Amino acid sequence: MSVNVNRSVSDQFYRYKMPRLIAKVEGKGNGIKTVIVNMVDVAKALNRPPTYPTKFFGCELGAQTQFDAKNDRYIVNGSHEANKLQDMLDGFIRKFVLCPECDNPETDLHINPKKQTIGNSCKACGYRGMLDTRHKLCTFILKNPPENESGSVKKEKEKKNRKKDKENGSSGGEAGNNDIDAPDAVDGDDDDEDWAEETTEEAQRRRMEEISEHAKGLTLSDDLEKTLEERVNIFYNFVKFCHNDKKAQKYLLGGFECLVKLHQSQLLPRVSIVLKDLYDADLLEEDVILAWAEKVSKKYVSKELAKEIHAKAEPFVKWLKEAEEESEGSEEEGEEDEDNVEVVYSSSARELKMETTKPEKSEKEEEDIDIDAI
Repeated sequence: MSVNVNRSVSDQFYRYKMPRLIAKVEGKGNGIKTVIVNMVDVAKALNRPPTYPTKFFGCELGAQTQFDAKNDRYIVNGSHEANKLQDMLDGFIRKFVLCPECDNPETDLHINPKKQTIGNSCKACGYRGMLDTRHKLCTFILKNPPENESGSVKKEKEKKNRKKDKENGSSGGEAGNNDIDAPDAVDGDDDDEDWAEETTEEAQRRRMEEISEHAKGLTLSDDLEKTLEERVNIFYNFVKFCHNDKKAQKYLLGGFECLVKLHQSQLLPRVSIVLKDLYDADLLEEDVILAWAEKVSKKYVSKELAKEIHAKAEPFVKWLKEAEEESEGSEEEGEEDEDNVEVVYSSSARELKMETTKPEKSEKEEEDIDIDAI
């Protein structure tokens, strides 16, 4: 008997189906265990390795798990009813299968071993995001990536090795080797070490996956149903790392550019307003903003959009520069006033008083004045 993958959907014509989970208890005493008989078929319907939901059961139940892929036996220690495991499977599906945007299960997981992150992409609506890696199962997934990821991970390693060989001059064309790698794209404008990175389409896709989807989750999720105060606290938790950390502030600006790309019609006209709010909240420092404004980078978005964002930010940047100039001017005036302050002592006075005196005019100046008077 089959059930809907998303069991919260009651539509009988719902096309995403999976077999109802079958569990069989074996053994006695301390050796009792539950074998999930059709875990391979269930996992296939979810497009996930059968070890993932089995390990999820172990994490939720605090029980040991065993995998025998050769004989298709997936075991959770202890005695557990099929209905209980089926309900628990719904939790696995919500966290690791369903798309957070469209609730369809047509998703793939993408592992980044270097950064220890798990990406999630939906073939139905095009969503790309990052999973919350706080669940214990995520540690297991990072150590045991899906089979469809192994090829891409291997390809990434081969690419790095080829690049390293080129730098060492050891990858001179071998005879009979017709596989010629195209040169990596280089952004000639962004030669700044901190801001410039690889600008190929693949590199931009990776950065969008790693950064923009974090920001996207701030606006497109169930959090919109929460109160304003709760949402502000959620946002603060995301950006509080920026305090006194200029590098983090640069990443925040990059994430903001990605948000503008996702919601251009709403955010592009309000770029200056948002930047000022971030500045007023001490999330962005003045010198970081001015450094960002000096150079248009296509690190996170296209060059054309980056120019538009900088153009919209120009009123705020101009205000920031003028405020800085006024501050410097007031400091100079203060120093001049200090030079003209004289402490006057009076024997009849009960307290000291400070008077501002005018500088004495030179004899030459007095002569000039008298000549004008004549």
